[in-house]
Amino acid sequence: MERQAIKKRKLNGHVDVTDTQHNGGSTLTGWRNGRGDDEVSSKLHTLRSTGPSADDLLSAGAYKSPLVKLQIDELLKNVLLKRDARRQKIDKVLHKLKAIIESIPSRRNLPILDAEKRLKKSHGIAVPFPDPRPQVDDKYTLAYSKPASVNVVGSYAFGTAIKTQEAISIDMSISMPSSLFQEKDYLNYRYFYKRAYYIACVAAGLQDNPEIRFDVKYEYLNGNLLQPILRLDLVRDVSDKDSSDLCCVIRVMPIGPDNLFPKAKTLPARNCVRPAKAPAHDSDESLTPTPFYNATLRSDCVVTSYLKLLHGASVHCQGLKDASVLGRLWLRQRGFDGSLENGGFGHFEWTALMALLLQRRGSKGQRGLSSEYNSYQLFKATLQFLSTRDVISKPLVTGPDLDKATAFQGPTVFDTDMGVNLLFKMTPWSYSNLRRHATTSLEMMNDALVDHFDELFKAKVDHPLESFDLIARLPLRRLHSPSLDHESAPMRLCRKVHAALDRGLGDRVQAIDLFPGKSPSWSEKTLHAPSGRDKVELRLVLKAENASRTIDHGPSAEKKQEAAAFREFWGEKAELRRFKDGAILETLVWAGKSQNPSASSITQDIVSHLLRRHVHPEIASATTFAGDSLGEMLSGGPLNSQQALASFQPTMTAFGEIEAAMRKLEELPLQLRQLSGSSPALRYTSMIPPSGKGEKASSEVADVVLQFEGSGRWPDDLAAVQQTKIALLLKVAQLLAGSIPGHRSRLGLENEGHSTLNGAHLDFIHPNGSPFRFRIQNEREETLNERKLKDKALGPRQREEAALALAEYRRIFVQAPSHTQSVRGLCTRFPLLSQTIRLVKTWFSSHLLSLHFAEELMELLVVRTFVQPHPWQSPSSVQTGFLRTLLFLSRWDWRLEPLIVNMNGELSREDVETMDTRFEARRRVDPAMNKVALFVASNLDPDGVTWTQSGPSKVVAARMTALARAACAAVHKPGLDLEPAFLFKSPTSNYDFLVHLNPRFLSPTAEKTATEQVAAGGLPMSEEDMRLTGYQPIRLFIEELKSIYTSNILFFYNPYGGTIIAGLWNPRAASARPWKVTVTYSTKPTLMTTTTGTRANTKNPSKVASFGEEGTDDDDDDAADHETPHRAGNGDETGAQLIINKAAILNEIARLGGDMVSRIEVLKP
Repeated sequence: MERQAIKKRKLNGHVDVTDTQHNGGSTLTGWRNGRGDDEVSSKLHTLRSTGPSADDLLSAGAYKSPLVKLQIDELLKNVLLKRDARRQKIDKVLHKLKAIIESIPSRRNLPILDAEKRLKKSHGIAVPFPDPRPQVDDKYTLAYSKPASVNVVGSYAFGTAIKTQEAISIDMSISMPSSLFQEKDYLNYRYFYKRAYYIACVAAGLQDNPEIRFDVKYEYLNGNLLQPILRLDLVRDVSDKDSSDLCCVIRVMPIGPDNLFPKAKTLPARNCVRPAKAPAHDSDESLTPTPFYNATLRSDCVVTSYLKLLHGASVHCQGLKDASVLGRLWLRQRGFDGSLENGGFGHFEWTALMALLLQRRGSKGQRGLSSEYNSYQLFKATLQFLSTRDVISKPLVTGPDLDKATAFQGPTVFDTDMGVNLLFKMTPWSYSNLRRHATTSLEMMNDALVDHFDELFKAKVDHPLESFDLIARLPLRRLHSPSLDHESAPMRLCRKVHAALDRGLGDRVQAIDLFPGKSPSWSEKTLHAPSGRDKVELRLVLKAENASRTIDHGPSAEKKQEAAAFREFWGEKAELRRFKDGAILETLVWAGKSQNPSASSITQDIVSHLLRRHVHPEIASATTFAGDSLGEMLSGGPLNSQQALASFQPTMTAFGEIEAAMRKLEELPLQLRQLSGSSPALRYTSMIPPSGKGEKASSEVADVVLQFEGSGRWPDDLAAVQQTKIALLLKVAQLLAGSIPGHRSRLGLENEGHSTLNGAHLDFIHPNGSPFRFRIQNEREETLNERKLKDKALGPRQREEAALALAEYRRIFVQAPSHTQSVRGLCTRFPLLSQTIRLVKTWFSSHLLSLHFAEELMELLVVRTFVQPHPWQSPSSVQTGFLRTLLFLSRWDWRLEPLIVNMNGELSREDVETMDTRFEARRRVDPAMNKVALFVASNLDPDGVTWTQSGPSKVVAARMTALARAACAAVHKPGLDLEPAFLFKSPTSNYDFLVHLNPRFLSPTAEKTATEQVAAGGLPMSEEDMRLTGYQPIRLFIEELKSIYTSNILFFYNPYGGTIIAGLWNPRAASARPWKVTVTYSTKPTLMTTTTGTRANTKNPSKVASFGEEGTDDDDDDAADHETPHRAGNGDETGAQLIINKAAILNEIARLGGDMVSRIEVLKP
C-alpha cells in the first residue's frame, strides 16, 4: 500500500507515459518545473501544518481529498502544451503550410487511370487507392480543386495537447469541395478513390513548393485502410533558428463537407459496397450490411461538426478539457488510442463521449453528466459509465431511436445528429478490456485508504508480459478474400480467433485481447504500404481458479441437439463418459504438455486445438506461446496451483499429527495452549518444498512455537526461565517417545553467549522424515524485558541487551507465528501466491541478496502484489505475479515511502496514518538510514521494522532497486523473446572479491565424507544427525565471517546452491587512519601526507557508485581519527598511518573456511 501521507517528491516526479506501441516506444517528458515544484511544496507544507482550508474542505467532496486536487492541478499544469515561443514557431509553420495548400493549382477532370498516370509521370507520386483498386471501365472522373477550408483540428486546436518526448502530433484537415463529388459517390469506394487522389495531389503540391521542407509520407489514419493521409515530418535546418528546435509531425487529412451524403444512406444496417454479381433489382437492405465502411465514410464528413460540438460542450462545462486530458493520460497508460490496433478508443472518443453524455437526458429527464462537475468528477463518471453500461448488449443511441437500431453490431454509441457510431473502430475484445480497466480504476478511486493517483495517471501498465498471463503469436496465413466491409487481413483473423476462443475458453479466462500489429507509414512514391505485419498477438488473462481444470463437462447425452452442437464445435476432442453419479455427459479431457500440467500448459493445449479446428491447421502448428517460461526457474518446475500446495502436504500432515499427539499428553506439567508454526515450510513458501519421503526428506527444519498455559511457578529471572525451558522440553521429548513411534528427537542449545535470549530447542523428526524444531514461548519473558527497559538505573549495555532480547522474543514468538498463519491463509485464498513467493525468493538468492533479507520480508513484498494489485487485478499466473513484484521494487522509493501491506483487508485510515507517522519519525531520527533502511508495516506489524531491523542496509537496498530496474528493462526491451534465465544471472563485477567454494559442501545435505571434516570437535556427524539439526556448514561459515568482519566487509551469498561468496570492502574501513591499540582487524603501516586542517578522504566513489549509496558509517571515534595526523613543518602533516591489510584478511577467510574454500579471486585490489 502506498502511503497516504503527503509526500513532496511524488508531486515532483515524472509521469511515466510512453508511446502506446508495444515495441518499447519513447516516453513523455517528465512534468517537472522548478517554480511549480516550489509552489506545490509550499501548498503541501501549509496543508500539512495548518490543516485544510475552507476551500480545501469544499473540494474534498469533489476530489476525494485536498491532496488529490493538488496532485491533479499540478499534473495538468505540467503536462499540457504551453503557449510558449516554441508553440509560436509551430503556429507560424502551420500558417505557411495552410497557405501552400491553398495555393496548389487545380487539376481538371480526367478518367481514373489517366489522372493516376499523369500524377505519377509529373511528380512521381503514387495514388494510395484502397483495395480493390478502381476498374478500367469506371465512368466517373477524378479532379482536384482548391479546398473549401484548411483548419487545424484535434487536441492541438482543442487545447488538450500534451508534452511528449516524441514529436508533437498535429492534425490538419483539408475540406474537399462538394463540386468534386456526385450523388452516388458513397457507393463502391468512389468517395475513397477521389479522396486518395486528392491527398496525392496535395503531396505533389508540397513537392513543388520548397518554402518549407517536409519529409512526406503516407500513412493510414488510425490504421484504417480506407483513410490514407499525409504524414509531414518537418526537416529541421540547424542554421535556421526558427526551425532548429521544432519537433512536430503534421497529419494532413482530407475530409468531406458536412451533409455530403444523406445520413439514411450510411446507417449501420445499410450496404454501400455492392457485390459485382448482385442482381440489379436487389435493394441494399437485402444485402450484407457494411457498418465499418459506412461509419468510416460518415466520420470523414463530421470532423468539423464534432469540433464545434466539443467546443460548445467545453464552454458550458468548465471541467471538460481537464477531464479530457485526464482521460487521455489514463488511456495511454493502458495502451489505448484511437487506432484500430490499439483498441479504437482514444482521446477523441473519450472527449466526444463526455460531450454526448452531457447532452443526453435519462428516463427522468436528468443529464448523463452534469455540467457542474469538475474534471475529477467528470473523469470518474465517465469511467463509471464505461464500467456499468454494456453498449454491446444494450447500444446507446443519443437522440431519437432509429428503425435499424436492432441491426447494430459490436460496441455502439450512436450519435443520431452526426449519423455515426462513435465506437465503430472498437472490437468486442478491446471494449471488454476497456471496461475491465475502467472497473479496476473505479475500485482504486473508491478506495478509502489510498488515493492511487500514481496508478491511475502516472504508472505505465500496458506491457504484455506484466499484464497478461499467456501470450501467443499467430502467423498470417491462408486468409480468405477481403470482406465487403473492408477489414484488413489481420483484423479478419483476429475476429475469427476471438469467436472461437471466446466460446471455447469460457470461464477459464478473464480477458481475451488481440493485437494485429501497427500499420506502417510509407513513401508517397509507393502505391501500397509495406507488408510489415506478419503476425497477430493473442493475449489472455486467466482465471486462476479455473484455468488448471483438466476436465470440462458438456451437455447430457439426453439433450440431443445441444450434444450435437458440442461435438460439432469440439470435434474429435469430445467424448461421452459415464460418471460415478450415473450421469452420461459429453466430456473434454486436457492433458497439457506434462504429467502435471500447469494452467498455462492446459490453456495452450485448448488454444491450439481451437485454432486447428476453427481457424487453420497451419496457423495452429506455427503458433508460438510465451507465459510459462519463468515457472521453469522454480525448484521442481512449474506446477498447477493444487499440486504446488500438495507438495507441502507431508510436512503439514506430520505437523497435524504432532499437534494431536501433544494435546493428548496428560503428564505434562502445564497444559498445552497452542502449537504454532513459524517456518516457511508451514506456510507453503519454502524455497525447496519438503518431500517428506524418508531419507530423501528436506533438511530444512520447520520451526514450531509451543505455548503452554500461564503459571505463577515460572521464575522471575530470565536466565532461570531458559533453564526451565530445557527441563520442559526434555519432558516433552520423553512423553512423545511413546506417542509417535519411529520418530527421532534431540535437545539443542542456542544463543549460549546471551542468557536473556532463548537458550534451547527440541529437534524432532517425524517418521515420514519431516524435521521440526520446537521452542517454548513464555509470556513472562516479555514482561521481564519490558521491566528492565523501564529501569532508569540500567546501564547502556544492559539496556541494549534487554532491547535486543525483547525484539527477538517478539520476532520469534509473536510475529513469526502470526505471519505464518496469515500467509498460509493467503496461499489458500490465492493459489498462485506460494509459487510466486518461491520464485521471488529464487531471484533474491540468485542475486546473492537473500542473506540480507528476512524470508518474511520477501514474502510481504509478494503478498502486496496479490492483496493490493492495483492498477491490475490479482495475478493469475506466476509470471505476472513475479514481474509485477519486480516492477514494484523498481519503482518503490523506500527512502521516502513506507510499504504498508493490508494482509487481511481490515486496516483503517487511522491505522495507515499511524504507520505513516512512525515512518516519518524514524526518518527524522535516522535520516541517513544507518539503522533501518526499509520500513515494511502490516496489520500484524504496525511498527514496520520487525523484519528489517537486521537488514538490509541502505547499500543492499539500493542494490535490490538497481537489479529490479535492470530486470524490468530486460523484460520490456525484448518483449516476448525474453530469456528467463537472464533475469536470474547476477553480475559479479561490482564486488571486490569472490570466495569460490568446494562443490562437495554446496548441497544442504552434503556427503558424510565432507561433513566429517568440519564436525564439532573433529567427531564425525552422521547424515541422521545433520538432518536432525539442519546442519549446513556453508551457512555456519557465512555467519562466522559476518560476526568477525561485519564492520569491514559486506558479504553476499546464495544459500541455495551458490558456488561463491562475494565480498565488498567498506570504503571507510579501507581508508588510512592513525595507529591505535584498539584496531580489531589486520592492518599494515603506510606513510600519508595531508594538508593541515583537512580531512582524509574516506570514501571511494567508484565502489559506492556501484550500489548507488555511500558506505556504512563508522562511529564518531573512527571519524575523529582521520583528523589527528602527526604534525610536520610548513603546514603539512606526515606520519605513519594504518590501512586495512586486505591480503591478510583474505588469507584469514581462507584459513577459517578450510576445505570449504577452493580459491579466492580478487576483482578489485
